[in-house]
Amino acid sequence: MIKLKIKRALQLGRALRFVWKSAKGWAIVNGVLTVVQGAIPLLQLYLMKLIVDAVTVGAAAPDKGIVFRHVLLLVGFTGAVTLLASLIRSIAGSVSQWQGYIVTDYMNDLLLAKSIEVDLEYYESAQYYDTLHRAQREAPTRPISIVNGLAQIGQSAVSLLAIAGLLLLFNWIITIILLTSVIAGTAMRFKYTGKMYSWQHDQASMERQAGYFSWLLTDISHAKEIRLFDLGPLFMRRLRDVRQKLYKGRLAIMRTRSISDFAAQTFANVAIYGSYAYVVYQTVGGKITLGDLVMYYSAFQRVQAFLQGMLGSLAALYEDNMFLSNLYEFLDLKRTVSEPVHAVPVPQPMQRGIVLNHVSFQYPAGTRKVFEDISLTIRPGEVVALVGENGSGKTTLMKLLCRLYDPTGGNITIDGIDLRQFETKALRHEIAIIFQDYVHYHLTARENIWLGNTDLSPDHEHVIAAARRSGADKFISKLPHGYDTILGKRFAEGEELSIGEWQKVALARAFVHDAQIIVLDEPTSSMDAKAEYEVFQNFRQLVSGRTAILISHRFSTVRMADRIFVLKHGRIIEGGTHEELINRQGVYAYLFEKQAQSYR
Repeated sequence: MIKLKIKRALQLGRALRFVWKSAKGWAIVNGVLTVVQGAIPLLQLYLMKLIVDAVTVGAAAPDKGIVFRHVLLLVGFTGAVTLLASLIRSIAGSVSQWQGYIVTDYMNDLLLAKSIEVDLEYYESAQYYDTLHRAQREAPTRPISIVNGLAQIGQSAVSLLAIAGLLLLFNWIITIILLTSVIAGTAMRFKYTGKMYSWQHDQASMERQAGYFSWLLTDISHAKEIRLFDLGPLFMRRLRDVRQKLYKGRLAIMRTRSISDFAAQTFANVAIYGSYAYVVYQTVGGKITLGDLVMYYSAFQRVQAFLQGMLGSLAALYEDNMFLSNLYEFLDLKRTVSEPVHAVPVPQPMQRGIVLNHVSFQYPAGTRKVFEDISLTIRPGEVVALVGENGSGKTTLMKLLCRLYDPTGGNITIDGIDLRQFETKALRHEIAIIFQDYVHYHLTARENIWLGNTDLSPDHEHVIAAARRSGADKFISKLPHGYDTILGKRFAEGEELSIGEWQKVALARAFVHDAQIIVLDEPTSSMDAKAEYEVFQNFRQLVSGRTAILISHRFSTVRMADRIFVLKHGRIIEGGTHEELINRQGVYAYLFEKQAQSYR
């Protein structure tokens, strides 16, 4: 229990550091306004007492004019203090709101930065998505809620200390009763906050299911099949079922919490009105003045209000701090592809090439090895092709080359240096790659290509040169705004491309990258025969001076490689030139002949 309290205290400190780092100036202003707001209520109470006493005494005074002027002055001063309080409250609200915007943006930036930093391995774990979902749910609002809660606690504490001191002088027993009534209600809130946290933590997977069905029903990538197979009603029913389960669980906790809250409020009301009855008794007995009666009654109400506000803020703080553990759980994820302590520069240019030394690999969440004991050498300037059935490990091999993962056995070297000795950013800068599942960026055509090498300016001549090399220039130049046309229909004035045209844009993105190694994973899978021929008739020129690795099921593409390797069940079973493999009459020759028959 002690360890848990220490942990939560540290979490609170961490949240405050986030807030302080994102908006120091606003935090200071907020703190000053909090103290001022906390001190004003005591002044208002005392002014009220003076007004009532002045009126009571003045009723028996011979000169009513003097009394009236005195009371009027006190009323005016009270009005000025009230106006000042309203002004400060308004300023404090604006400050808190603006600080909230800044802190929210900062926390979202932290979340996005961590999302970029985590290794690809995490994306294959359902637990990671649950963790991300919980963090996304809490990050935008919880830190600033903590700031506002602390400001409220500070303001209430200043007021409470001043007024509670006044009440203790009057009757310490009544003060303790009032404190006890509020603490009981707050204890109930702490209890049900813990229950709600546990419930929401366990329901992250179900909440993601609801989000998934909503995405299926609204995203364009599923729109055709949803309509063709009439899947809309089915997915809507499943979405409603998931939501119903979530509603029932949340409602059960809220119902019991409401009953407990009512019981606590009943106890608090009995305490406040019992205290008021005692003050009336003291006034009737002549032991205190009518002004004292009004002051103490108002003090009772305000003590209860301030104490409820403070303890309510503490309960909210406890809740925010508890839920922030979801954010910290995500931010504290550790990288599995670690950076070297002393990075070695990537050889420029390569002298001996890329070597795979008895490489084995198994995905962290997988149950089988993708490949085992693969050894392969790719010489500088050589064009190598990898062929094989789906799932044979071709694309995974390229992920290892880019250090999206590290081998579970063996190593990969460039000029004899293990990839793990290079800074990942420097290594990836030397590799231009287009994966089969390339991205459709809903940006301008120019930006879609430029993203392959952001070291250039977007209007650099290499951008258009890359488009010409891939064949994308022919259709981009005909778009309404040429290279400044937004691609895709997500935004206004966007132009949709065919799948083959999107692939040429992605190919241009790889070509614009000034890298020693170029990897093309099914680079023409969505192109027709004519477009494929146009891309590869000058292929040697396109990859001139680079080491190229081709992954393709089309043998018309791979036959132009210097060497071809056939993968099967995670192993290299054949290797050689196109002619050598045809003459060997093995797996490659069989697959080549089967594919060739479809063109005859």
